[in-house]
Amino acid sequence: MQNRAVTFEHVSMEFPGVLANDDISLEIKKGEVFALVGENGAGKSTLMNILYGIHTPTAGRVLIKDRQVTHFHPKNAIAQGVGMVHQHFMLVPSFTVVQNIVLSREPRKLGVFCDEKKALDTVERLMEDYGLAVDPTAVVEQLSVGLQQRVEILKTLYRGADILILDEPTAVLTPQETDELFAVIRRIVREKNMTVILITHKLYEVMAISDRVGVMRRGKLIGVKNTCEVDEKQLASMMVGRQLLFDQLEKSGTPGEARIEVKDLVVQDNRGLRAVDHLSVTVRSGEVLGIAAIEGNGQNELLEAITGMRPVQSGSVSVCGQDATGKTPGQIRAMGLAHIPEDRLATGLSGEATAADNLLAGKHRQRRFNRFGFQQRPAAIAQYAQQLYDRFDIRGAGIDAKAGSMSGGNMQKVVVAREFSFDTPVLVIAQPTRGVDVGASVFIHERIMEKRNQGCAVLLSSADLDEVCRLSDRIITMYEGKITGEFSADAVTKEELGYYMTGCRTGKEAVHAKP
Repeated sequence: MQNRAVTFEHVSMEFPGVLANDDISLEIKKGEVFALVGENGAGKSTLMNILYGIHTPTAGRVLIKDRQVTHFHPKNAIAQGVGMVHQHFMLVPSFTVVQNIVLSREPRKLGVFCDEKKALDTVERLMEDYGLAVDPTAVVEQLSVGLQQRVEILKTLYRGADILILDEPTAVLTPQETDELFAVIRRIVREKNMTVILITHKLYEVMAISDRVGVMRRGKLIGVKNTCEVDEKQLASMMVGRQLLFDQLEKSGTPGEARIEVKDLVVQDNRGLRAVDHLSVTVRSGEVLGIAAIEGNGQNELLEAITGMRPVQSGSVSVCGQDATGKTPGQIRAMGLAHIPEDRLATGLSGEATAADNLLAGKHRQRRFNRFGFQQRPAAIAQYAQQLYDRFDIRGAGIDAKAGSMSGGNMQKVVVAREFSFDTPVLVIAQPTRGVDVGASVFIHERIMEKRNQGCAVLLSSADLDEVCRLSDRIITMYEGKITGEFSADAVTKEELGYYMTGCRTGKEAVHAKP
């Protein structure tokens, strides 16, 4: 059958203690956009990693264009026309666009030296052919996230891919960049008859771009539907095995006293450049202040300065009326602040430690878990960790398994569970549901709103504008370290926010939030 791009026949993949894929049979057609959705740990990434040659299935057959795969390796998958763009880009920041695209496959002259002119000509023709415009001589680290993603796509096309796997491709894009990406996907499918497989948690994007959608749950393929025949609620229910409520979150009470006060703050990034530029902002008890900004515009450095993870050049930060400027993270936590950092792997948890140890972090010296300051109470620790593990529906090999062995979404649940367990008046959150499935996202949003309604001051930074708009009472936009606009969440559209996030509109043009 010439119309098949990929075929899985009774594919299973078993890791120690985990059946990640359970007897999956699936056909993906040539020239279609196929969306693959499911909860964290459902097995969708494992299935795509099998297709890309990273894993060898325990059982079953995989066929690419009706040819059975006999040796699973990314090099072989690429040779068969499979390309994969991962959620975290695999580009060399200091290299130019051309250098990244041709890396390891540079055209040669005299069989030894890189033919830079031929490389440039080839990449320019590729860009023109696929309608993917990027400055080929630009250094990658100076490009926006949306353009870096284009470079990743071009890199796979340069290697001859006609089956393209995109893993959470819109996680860090603005609405405008998402629209541009979808235009690219439609064009390459329509004009080049390519197959695009989209792994995503954003169901509205599934409805907007895909032809068909496959739903996975706990390692099994629950069903495949024509996208035009289902809606978001049906897909969500298939994913989690129960009906989900997407009603408006209940917000009660009014903002009270200032809990976070930032005045004329200046902060540098890792390169010594100014990332936060004389910024002032206040977050009050009983409100969620959302930050909408494209990655790299100072929002991460702002949160790191507030939480003590980054030094302050000038200006001041206060938490619950106490001067937090220049204090350590431990000292600021003692003032009443809990923090969910953006990078769960680097700063959110220890991958080598168990899930239980990560859930206990920050409370490990409490008397109920520790005798005489050095002797642990294993039974109390296990009981406490298991309660959090179950309440936040963390999935993996159990509380004694290493956190690093979990899926990204379940790692995030560990961090969220730990930080929400602290009864603090201030909560600073970065990307609370990045890589988290729809069921867990609803759960986390409800817990954030509980904190807000109990009087907690919440400072939220998220690349997901739907999340920012849904949770926030007020929203500020940031561009190049400055606040470009402040809005009531119910008085602004995502499209408007996108303009302020890119610096196209600033200051007096903004619709300011209600006092």
